[in-house]
Amino acid sequence: MDDLYQEIILDHYRSPKNRAPSLEDEDVHVHHSNPLCGDEMDLRLRVADDHVDGLVFDGEGCSISQASASAMTQAVLGRDLKDALDLTEDFRRMMHGDEPARADDLLDGIAFQGVAKFPVRVKCALLGWMAVRDAIETYQNGASAHTVTHDE
Repeated sequence: MDDLYQEIILDHYRSPKNRAPSLEDEDVHVHHSNPLCGDEMDLRLRVADDHVDGLVFDGEGCSISQASASAMTQAVLGRDLKDALDLTEDFRRMMHGDEPARADDLLDGIAFQGVAKFPVRVKCALLGWMAVRDAIETYQNGASAHTVTHDE
């Protein structure tokens, strides 16, 4: 199973899903970085009818951060905002060693479960997931298209 998960991670790194420098009619743009390792990520979110209607990321970083962001976009796109936040929290708990409550909903995100064994890499895997959480919360707090920057 570890080999399969490793292959899934490598596939997302080599051929990232929903990676783009911009998103038409975006509602929120957040920038997250991990100053300890240099990972940088811009995430753009578009919401329609209280659902994640558009979601792209771009940035630089290690294979774990970039692949995890790719997997996250696939798991979150199309979900209503509350469900997307709940799924993000499930992934966060998984990165801290808990069993995921929604393994099937995480889709390829489940492949990152083994990263929890390497505390120095947990922030890498969480970067995109925390960015989408931040983007959704920023949107829910009444923000319109603007940039929010966070260092993890």
